[in-house]
Amino acid sequence: MQILSSTSLGMLVTLLMATMVILVRMRSAKKPVSTRSIILPPVFMSTGFAMFHFPETATPLSYDLIAFFAGLLLSIPLIVTSRFEIVGQDVYLKRSKAFFAILLGLLVIRFSIKLYVNDSFTPLQSAGLFFILAFGMIAPWRLAMLYMYRQLVKKTAQT
Repeated sequence: MQILSSTSLGMLVTLLMATMVILVRMRSAKKPVSTRSIILPPVFMSTGFAMFHFPETATPLSYDLIAFFAGLLLSIPLIVTSRFEIVGQDVYLKRSKAFFAILLGLLVIRFSIKLYVNDSFTPLQSAGLFFILAFGMIAPWRLAMLYMYRQLVKKTAQT
């Protein structure tokens, strides 16, 4: 007897992960930002590319590129709403009220895509494409954050 379908289970896991992201973001906003704290999340996430050593996750390159560029587009709201502020001698990521709305919007978009493509791919292929989409979103966002952080540190060092 199956309690949850794979689609329901996938959505439940996604909701739990989204909740975790929100909680982690709220806690990290209380700590100063550093180059290391900006760079490490996409570096750690990049280990997920190891899943593509398994043929079951393979999808056509065109689908992979579409997923990556969709992630790139979805990173724009995150980039636009990410701002830094100096408190004392430390740099903090300024809390944005829009951030949670953006995360919620991205979650709705992800669910919509999941429901639309669910029968087109195996669960492993779907996981691979969503991983590429997420990496395509996080990498440019963090690169933009690194650039903004360095500009702010450089500007404050000159004054």
